[in-house]
Amino acid sequence: MARAPRIMTQAAQAYSFSRRAWLLGAAQAGVGGLLIGRMGWLAIAENEHYNLLSESNRVSMTMIPPRRGWIVDRHGQPIANNRADFRVDVIPDRLEDKDRTLALLRQILALTDEDMARIEADLKKAVGFRPVEIKENIDWDRFAAVQVRQPELPGVAPTRGFARQYPAGAAVAHLTGYVGAASAEQYKATRDPLYNTPGFKLGKDGLEKTMEPLLRGKAGAKRVEVTARGKLVQELATRPDVPGRTLRLTIDAGLQEYAARRLGTNSGSAVVFDCQTGEMLAMVSMPAYDPNSFSSGISQSEWKMLSEDDHVPLMNKVTQGLYPPGSTVKPMNGLALLAAGVSPDERVFCSGAMRVGTGVFHCHKRGGHGPLDLKNAIMQSCDIYFYEMVRRVGYDRIAPVARALGLGQKFDLPLVTQRYGTVPDSAWKQRKYKTDWKVADSLNASIGQGYVLANPLQLAVMSSRIASGRNLVPTIIRDPFKPHAEAMAIDPEHFRIIREAMNGVVNGGGTGGAARMLVPGIGLAAKTGTAQVRRITMAERRSGVLKNGQLPFKLRDHALFVCFAPYDNPRYAAAVVLEHNGHTVRNLDTPMIGRDIMTYLFDRERAMKSLAEVEPTWGGDIRTRMAAQDAAYRAAHATPATVTEEVDETPATDARAVAAATDATNASAEAIANDVAAGAGPARTGSPEPETDAERRAAPADRDVGPPR
Repeated sequence: MARAPRIMTQAAQAYSFSRRAWLLGAAQAGVGGLLIGRMGWLAIAENEHYNLLSESNRVSMTMIPPRRGWIVDRHGQPIANNRADFRVDVIPDRLEDKDRTLALLRQILALTDEDMARIEADLKKAVGFRPVEIKENIDWDRFAAVQVRQPELPGVAPTRGFARQYPAGAAVAHLTGYVGAASAEQYKATRDPLYNTPGFKLGKDGLEKTMEPLLRGKAGAKRVEVTARGKLVQELATRPDVPGRTLRLTIDAGLQEYAARRLGTNSGSAVVFDCQTGEMLAMVSMPAYDPNSFSSGISQSEWKMLSEDDHVPLMNKVTQGLYPPGSTVKPMNGLALLAAGVSPDERVFCSGAMRVGTGVFHCHKRGGHGPLDLKNAIMQSCDIYFYEMVRRVGYDRIAPVARALGLGQKFDLPLVTQRYGTVPDSAWKQRKYKTDWKVADSLNASIGQGYVLANPLQLAVMSSRIASGRNLVPTIIRDPFKPHAEAMAIDPEHFRIIREAMNGVVNGGGTGGAARMLVPGIGLAAKTGTAQVRRITMAERRSGVLKNGQLPFKLRDHALFVCFAPYDNPRYAAAVVLEHNGHTVRNLDTPMIGRDIMTYLFDRERAMKSLAEVEPTWGGDIRTRMAAQDAAYRAAHATPATVTEEVDETPATDARAVAAATDATNASAEAIANDVAAGAGPARTGSPEPETDAERRAAPADRDVGPPR
């Protein structure tokens, strides 16, 4: 049966409507109550928290990069200091219209195509809020122009701060190194916010890198009010930075720059020591890069120019260069022979050649020197004398003295890279080549060839220890409390004999007459040396060995020189090594360079006058020549479209060009060692030497400049 329909009365309808209205009103009241309660909670209980959040939206905390400590010389003269700097960076995550912003910055800052290529490459690698440098060291007018237009340049950060400066430029490059912006890898490793601060730079090479903790200082901070677009409204509070500490070196800045200039157009190095303390007064490797360029952001074209230069300006030749020391080891050999019981008066007849087994080994003087004792053998650099004596006593008696004088040794210095070379002996050869030591090995080692390799720093230490008779330890950081060096365990009389012989090299008609000092009362004692760098085939030996002037640069002999002065009371010692110099130009050869560097220490005015006479013939001073080289390179090479990471990330002394030069040196040494193993090597032809005064006077007037080969 169907259910009867329910009849809704007017009263029932009114009741139903009132009930729904009440429920809806109650719900609304409940929601409103919750909102009011929440608002009350936020306004009262959370007031401080949200006030801080609100404050952070309009107040920015900015780190202030610490000013780096100065690097000064022994007299307080600045070697690296700071200058006021105006720079512009961009924060990638705050850029709104990158193309428009960069176009406007290019117009204001006069950016080049190469600048733009670098900026684009850096922006692609940039992460988040890590700043990208647009330009630094800009003038005030351009800096002010960026500030004025900052409201329309979101993400652009103009900054006033300090930049690193090296007054002597390239002359100190391999001493100080340089600074640069932290890499992305360095930031990821530390997560230090300072690394992302515009204008902050840290040591990348040299002393700037090894002494970073001392030089850096502590960052400051400032609270600033900014608009939503990042424009500065006002500074609220500032905590100043704490500058890094000053690093005082043993270096004499004047001598350092003079030695760099006096090396001229050579590829080489010079090291000078104080014989009383072991303090390093100069450490020069040339040619070099300008650390100001690296610290400001080196261009790709300049990096390519430096990398392609066959003089390897990116290498610190003082510690990274390894060379056969040539005849500079003959005074050291003499000390070892005396210690082994050889009489200084015993004579060896030099006929110009010496037969050993089936081989013939030559002296550099084809006609021979005649009978010579130890002193005259060193003065005339006679190879036959040392062949005979070292063969007699064995090189195992020589090697310990070489090590005691500093060859093959590592020194505790705050330098990025040291290569230690080789002082060979029978045990060393057995370990390395699994073969016995041969007589030919001794003969080649006796004239500083074959397996023997040393760096210029070691040669300077050897010279200073011979000069002083004490176990001087090289230092480069000034330490007034450094202990006095002890006397070496070598008979003082033996030192006297060797010093007298080295005096004769310069002042007694020996091979170093060109180094005779021009300062009255100051005698220079020295030893010259020449090192063969290429294999000479038997066919070339039969037809006549080519002169250095006939060879490409990389195949010419190295020229070496060790010295000390005054002879009778040594105060200073030095070493000069010139790569592939071949003794081809007299005023660019080691004896005259060594003489002038030592003259600077006793008579600065005379030394500067000597430099002024020759420097214009080389194309001017270092800055002038570097500017001309850069201009010529840019004119000959198109600006690259991109920038490689190596410019920013790779320290100069670790560059591929340095590794390639090192590999080439190793290959050359290995090739000559193979000659030695076959019973040949440099001893077959003798070690070429600079001419004596008598030989120079007797030579024909139209002869090549330099020594006969």
